[in-house]
Amino acid sequence: MKKTIIALSLALSTCLGVNAQIQTGENVAVTSTDAGKVRGYIHNNIVTYKGIPYAEAKRFEAPQKPKSWSGVRSSLAYGPVAPLLDPTTSVMDEGEFVFNHSWGFTNEDCMRINVWTPSTNDGKKRPVMFWIHGGGFTAGSSQELPSYDGENLAKKGDVVVVSINHRLNILGFLDLSAYGEKYKQSANSSVLDMKAALEWVKTNISNFGGDPNNVTIFGQSGGGAKVNTLMAMPSAKGLFHKAINQSGAFRTAMLDKTTTQAIGAEVMKELGLSADKVDEIQKVPFQTLSDAGKKALKTVADKMKAEGKPVIGFGLSWGPSADGEVLPYQLFSNEAFELSKNVPLMIGTTVNEFMPFRGGLPKGTTQEQAVEAIKKTYGAKADAYISAVQKAYPNAKPAELMDYDVTFRPGAVVQANQKSALAGGSPVYMYLFDWQSPVMDGKYKAVHCMEIPFVFDNIARCEEMTGGNKDAYLLAAKMSQAWLNFAKTGNPNHKDLPKWDAYNASNTTTMHFDNTCTVKPQMDKELFEVVK
Repeated sequence: MKKTIIALSLALSTCLGVNAQIQTGENVAVTSTDAGKVRGYIHNNIVTYKGIPYAEAKRFEAPQKPKSWSGVRSSLAYGPVAPLLDPTTSVMDEGEFVFNHSWGFTNEDCMRINVWTPSTNDGKKRPVMFWIHGGGFTAGSSQELPSYDGENLAKKGDVVVVSINHRLNILGFLDLSAYGEKYKQSANSSVLDMKAALEWVKTNISNFGGDPNNVTIFGQSGGGAKVNTLMAMPSAKGLFHKAINQSGAFRTAMLDKTTTQAIGAEVMKELGLSADKVDEIQKVPFQTLSDAGKKALKTVADKMKAEGKPVIGFGLSWGPSADGEVLPYQLFSNEAFELSKNVPLMIGTTVNEFMPFRGGLPKGTTQEQAVEAIKKTYGAKADAYISAVQKAYPNAKPAELMDYDVTFRPGAVVQANQKSALAGGSPVYMYLFDWQSPVMDGKYKAVHCMEIPFVFDNIARCEEMTGGNKDAYLLAAKMSQAWLNFAKTGNPNHKDLPKWDAYNASNTTTMHFDNTCTVKPQMDKELFEVVK
């Protein structure tokens, strides 16, 4: 009986692609970087390194190469994450169950890189997939969600997966350029960190089995916005060769230098620091700095509103800005699109995004009740909204009529239209993630972040979010292969998907990822017109 159980266990492990053994030790998974040797571990035949320093910096100063070390640096665990403006001291039980965050430990010295690779010493040059985490520009980390783990993707696709931590919020974006040369690029320190990580990849990734000449940057939400930012960054040109933006085109413009310098001046004022004492800001406790930043943002936002100036995004907050140097162009300007003209782009969103968090209509809602709710939200536009949403989603039940995202996808369409119109430019591939999660009685639908476990082929790691059923595994196989193919060739097509043509404003070809994947033209153009 015991032998039978062991045999069944081994068979199940083989079936699931699980290797029960992990290889560790002084001489296991040792390779070199330009700062010194690092030691990782091997699990499921994937060599893993975590928390390698790719840069370092004094507060509000540009990143520099990390100090070299002697011997072999142990790189087995995730490194520090950027401090949060508000430390996590409580969570919503149900939401935490679904998302299953790993908050990590904080330190301002947070510029760390993680690598998953099939081999470091077999002479291969594998495509590199460079993941940038979400959380807007103020929160998140490379370990925050279990879906970010790169082992399965590296194994399935024979690619090198990389992820990073970098400076965020006030640490990454406080503009002190008016206070001296050392701070001249401080408004975009976070963006410079990402560039430094890409430079680390260019210099070192061949020692990890990767090809520095085939790098795909990809990210979701704030990570997708960071992808767009890097595409508009002249000094990052050539450090990556393909780009994937998942739910990250919601921010189409950046603050200007006048505004960011005004925020910087308010922070100095809140801290009681004169211009000749600017260096003392490096010693201010982070929480004190964070509090001063919040007050400064509110003060400047109030002034902008009083003057009738628009506040971009979801309100005045920390993020990249058009500083005239690091980022000389607005994100959706002709100059920015021309800069990334030869970078193939895959772009898309989930069909529901944040709508499940906004208190949609309850199950069992009648058509009459739905109409009344829509009138309260859209007023005189209610009839036009109902007509447009029913045209876009003809199978929608009354309770679902207000479930469809109209915040994230419009920006993705605008970006796809503009980029695909560039003469002689690289192709654009558009997708929409429609698949509905069964967890919590289907409450979370295709919520923001839902597609990430499918992209990374991490259904087993994310059962609380995906339900872990057969349909989830089948769709993950299709989606992860599309991402892998795009990273390898710039074309996501493969035999298990219907033919996916490149997108343009005329054909509006969009891949819908669901239990049955289909290709359709844009169906929500009228809906966007109603709600804009």
